[in-house]
Amino acid sequence: MRTKSLKKNKINVVTLGCSKNLYDSEVLMGQLKANKKEVVHEQEGNVVVINTCGFIDNAKEQSVNTILDFAQKKEEGLVDKVFVTGCLSERYKPDLVEEIPNVDQYFGTTELPALLKALGADYKHELLGERITTTPKNYAFLKIAEGCDRPCSFCAIPLMRGGHKSTPIEQLVKEAKGLAKDGVKELILIAQDLTYYGLDIYKKRALADLLKELVKVEGIEWIRLHYAFPTGFPVDVLDVIKQEPKVCNYIDIPLQHISDDLLKSMRRGTTHKKTTDLIYKFREIVPEMAIRTTLIVGYPGETQEHFDELKAWVKEMRFERLGCFTYSHEENTHAYNLEDDVPEEVKQERANEIMEIQSQISWELNQQKVDKTFKCVIDRKEGNYFVGRTEFDSPDVDNEVLIDATKHYLKTGDFTQIKITEAADFDLYGEPVA
Repeated sequence: MRTKSLKKNKINVVTLGCSKNLYDSEVLMGQLKANKKEVVHEQEGNVVVINTCGFIDNAKEQSVNTILDFAQKKEEGLVDKVFVTGCLSERYKPDLVEEIPNVDQYFGTTELPALLKALGADYKHELLGERITTTPKNYAFLKIAEGCDRPCSFCAIPLMRGGHKSTPIEQLVKEAKGLAKDGVKELILIAQDLTYYGLDIYKKRALADLLKELVKVEGIEWIRLHYAFPTGFPVDVLDVIKQEPKVCNYIDIPLQHISDDLLKSMRRGTTHKKTTDLIYKFREIVPEMAIRTTLIVGYPGETQEHFDELKAWVKEMRFERLGCFTYSHEENTHAYNLEDDVPEEVKQERANEIMEIQSQISWELNQQKVDKTFKCVIDRKEGNYFVGRTEFDSPDVDNEVLIDATKHYLKTGDFTQIKITEAADFDLYGEPVA
């Protein structure tokens, strides 16, 4: 018979999926700490909260496997309670309750107060934006909006996160000041769609206004933009990037495809010409900008001709950073009504082809950095290297700068000038400039 643990409750929050999920976990942990609960992130604990992802097949599979793993540990008496929250739980709660009944309770993405109550804690409204950050001390994510109003055919996020809801500027500035006080030097702005920011509360696109307020926060040295949307992009943001040294010359703008046929079917509200013109406008106004994008291959109806057009365009645009995903056929999305007619092996071959092209582009662009000096932030020490980044690189997804730790001593979290001595496809090697 299973015996209940006698040890004091320690709550282990396990996070799966994207940076938005990580932010939500950090808010949950902040609430628990304010309630005098002992809480850890992905460590040992006898009470487990799994914050799931339900975006695409691989993410859903990882989430289900993690739930099954902890449900088994509960059976074996290794943990006492298991709670599940996040996108997968929001989207598939009835199925999960039926298939994995050994979980104590399932919660959706908007049920934080109810989850806290189940954990013996009260939701504290006064904790505006306060949270326990889990990232290295020098950077933190700042979620400026929740949900999405875009009608993209392949995307299930509106089903899981609801409509777009901006956080007021004054609240975000207060949160940024709190992070800066804790030693954060880089803010990574995240949302399902940054460029929609402010339309709901200010009746205009207000990302530029937000940036102008955030740059005033003392202690913040870099502000980075993630997840912009190409349709209706507010061009005044480019002027702020150009004029404000604190705003990184960097943008993450998922473009998904370039074929007019597929962009129309994807309901992206743009065309090959409009997308290309926008990228050229970026480079005209902010010539130094690093542009990160993501593409989808294998979308229903993608022919070899469509794919050849995409390949030629990737070669033409020479993006500084690029990721490629295979299409995932998601229930209750508009594209689910289409036949998922590109075989899985063809999807994977196409993704590999795109990434081979990008690898060559990245290598060529990196060679241009050799013998140049860049301001870098040092994120961590790993083996015999200090690992840093330039303003053109976001943590975990982009290039890193490696500095030999057997020859040089650097302090994590510090900014330092690094001269690039060698370059590979996705890594740079350098040494500090005295």
